[in-house]
Amino acid sequence: MASSTLSSLSSTFSLPLHHSLSANLKTCSQFPNKTSGFMVFAQKKTKKTRKIILKEDMVNIGKKGQLLDVRAGFFRNFLFPTGKAQLVTPDILKEMKIEEERIEAEKQRVKEDAQQLAIIFESVGTFKVKRKGGKGKQIFGSVTAQDLVDIIKAQLQREVDKRIVDLPEIRETGEYIAELKLHPDVTAKVKVNVIAN
Repeated sequence: MASSTLSSLSSTFSLPLHHSLSANLKTCSQFPNKTSGFMVFAQKKTKKTRKIILKEDMVNIGKKGQLLDVRAGFFRNFLFPTGKAQLVTPDILKEMKIEEERIEAEKQRVKEDAQQLAIIFESVGTFKVKRKGGKGKQIFGSVTAQDLVDIIKAQLQREVDKRIVDLPEIRETGEYIAELKLHPDVTAKVKVNVIAN
């Protein structure tokens, strides 16, 4: 009795399964190439990265304000919770671009100011330095960068840092050329005339 019940159950269950398989085969045969094979696509595991901006300098990673691509897990588990980085958004990129343009404009303004100052220094002609004379062309002591800075301040009312003055060693009377490094790209050459009094 149990076997007859089992066989009747299997026949009732096999009918819909057989019916659904035959329906699928009919739909497969409707494709133009008439092949009923399976296509398998293999996918590589992709490395998930995030575009971030660093909020502070980090050894072996980058400098503050630098844009980086880092692994998503590193950002999620370390950089974001510690507040060392944030995700890059279009608004942040726009702000960074505006800031870069402002910095570039400031650099250009400083360079133009240095060029104007160089023109002023070079148009003066010669800065005269008086020293007590010795035998022949010798002078007592030497002319230093601080001496030239003091003369520039007296004649032009301009403050100049003595560290930007490159002056040859002067121990006798005569005319010399001094260089004033006003900007990394701008150097003014001025004449220094040392006379004995």
